[in-house]
Amino acid sequence: MAVRTAVRAAVVPATGAPLEITGIELPEPGPGQVRVRLAAAGVCHSDLSLSNGTMRVPLPAVLGHEGAGTVVSVGEGVTHLAAGDAVVLNWAPSCGACHACSLGEVWLCADALTGAANIHARRVDDGTDLHPGLNVAAFAEETVVDAGCVLPCPDGIPLADAALLGCAVLTGYGAVHHSAKVREGETVAVFGVGGVGLATLQAARIAGASKIVAVDVSPEKEELARAAGATDYLVASDTTAREIRALTAKQGVDVAVECVGRAVTIRTAWESTRRGGRTTVVGIGGKDQQVTFNALEIFHWGRTLSGCVYGNADPARDLPVLAEHVRAGRMDLGALVTERIALDGIPAAFENMLAGKGGRALVVF
Repeated sequence: MAVRTAVRAAVVPATGAPLEITGIELPEPGPGQVRVRLAAAGVCHSDLSLSNGTMRVPLPAVLGHEGAGTVVSVGEGVTHLAAGDAVVLNWAPSCGACHACSLGEVWLCADALTGAANIHARRVDDGTDLHPGLNVAAFAEETVVDAGCVLPCPDGIPLADAALLGCAVLTGYGAVHHSAKVREGETVAVFGVGGVGLATLQAARIAGASKIVAVDVSPEKEELARAAGATDYLVASDTTAREIRALTAKQGVDVAVECVGRAVTIRTAWESTRRGGRTTVVGIGGKDQQVTFNALEIFHWGRTLSGCVYGNADPARDLPVLAEHVRAGRMDLGALVTERIALDGIPAAFENMLAGKGGRALVVF
């Protein structure tokens, strides 16, 4: 392939293998493609799931799917973007033609991740072909993506902060406003206070929730959670569901949002939801995480349990809405970030996620 320059990137060579920071060679953008110089990229739990095999994609791959940057060059046929444009990466572009897209459910697009099988780049040291982990390969100084993976950065949003719009904020906001459809005055519990959880807390506050209970295994996250909008904070335990009912006149919350992806947490979120309430699962768990219910309780409690993919969001529709919340001061992107790191800091950020530490780590190039 035609090669222009070498850049540094974070590569996962095989399932379960340590992340490697290495040089890669990128091609010039072909027809319908765009080359982007990254300003920042968020370190998401989904990247960890790709590296450990919870989510299956072709490997070896350049990870990173939450990013923003500046267009360097465009390929033939790309007329809506030009060098110098500030952009947000969209890791799940919709095709507009499949059954899900025809229903307006673009977050379920059948072709959203087909680009992950493409050859994206190659290693400088040995010429190994590399795939883009989730289409956009944002853990790199520069990347080449399909034009559908690029959206204009909204005016007035700092480029580094805008990276968070590409996954954490869209997911958390969408979980509240699109999936659970939280109404003003309702009560909400959020399980997991990482980057997505913090965005979910802010979204619940924006929705006008009367009580917002944050739950996490770490007592150190209470300050972060309360700053994001939590009115109450619980350290996860065997009695969490009982404690949440005690905070809600023994009823349970109207809406529980699970941002962890573990069977025990999903079950606790379900048990914390009032009769007739809604439980939304955002977290991505492995196949070994089996959640069980008996038929009688499903009938008796009348709760709704639903999955939530990418916040059930349409990035083209929702980015301008999120930007207006940011400009108006209702949403604070910087408050999601607990650590700003260099590319070399990603492996340590993975370790922190495994240990349940911090909110969002942001790679700033």
